[in-house]
Amino acid sequence: MLRSASLLLVGAETKNAALPEKRFMNSNLLAKMLATLLSAAISASAQTNFILFQSAPERTALLELFTSEGCSSCPPAETWLSGLTTAPRLWKEFAPVAFHVDYWNHLGWKDAWSDAEFSERQRGYAQVWQAASIYTPELVLNGKEWHNWFTGRSGPQSDGKKVGVLTVTSGDMKLWQISFDPATNSGAPYDFHAAQLAGGIVSNVKAGENQGNQLKHDFVALHLIEISTPPSNGVARGHFIINALRPNAGTTRALVAWVTQANKLQPIQAVGGWLIGPDKN
Repeated sequence: MLRSASLLLVGAETKNAALPEKRFMNSNLLAKMLATLLSAAISASAQTNFILFQSAPERTALLELFTSEGCSSCPPAETWLSGLTTAPRLWKEFAPVAFHVDYWNHLGWKDAWSDAEFSERQRGYAQVWQAASIYTPELVLNGKEWHNWFTGRSGPQSDGKKVGVLTVTSGDMKLWQISFDPATNSGAPYDFHAAQLAGGIVSNVKAGENQGNQLKHDFVALHLIEISTPPSNGVARGHFIINALRPNAGTTRALVAWVTQANKLQPIQAVGGWLIGPDKN
């Protein structure tokens, strides 16, 4: 965090009245030295706090898990997702996010991480796919239902398609700038989406289908931010703010962001990274 500082220079009295100019020069030199040191400290602090997440031109897959603590079938899927925290291709070829839905909360256990907005997102997918129902656990890869998630332990691979570069930056982890430079400029408007993720969460379930079990969660969405941008023939830009969200939840923090065509669910490009990674705990 940048901190402002004030400098106070005090010239000591001297019995040698013949040297006032020399005393002035020494004070001026000291002021310059302190100003230089202060500027260097501010610059170093800014560089330390600056965060940059940037995708390659090739698509980074967005991997979504719809899950619930009230679902007895969900723990195996969450265990699989947690195993991706150390995957070599994490954030390079895929970016994961776990959305805890709220429609199982009536079964005796209210999922503290659930949100009606996440349930509506899943219903939106079902509508696009013309599916008759929604369920958990459900994995969605690049906007399409993914059934073979359990066959690999290193996560999905990128399809390699060049779609453009998505960049997210922040100097204080509160105000974020986001931009998308598409591979093909169509002039169409885009929507940006972002979520702060928490991991290393341990929950002792005391009721419902998972009663008596201790569940571990990673990549849990704490919120979902959506930003619309006007049509652009070049780079689309936007910004969003993330305030402190459950600061004591879990042991890791990450950010994931993606871009879609306006009013669409299927991601074009995704990006993400650790804010507090597993190796920092």
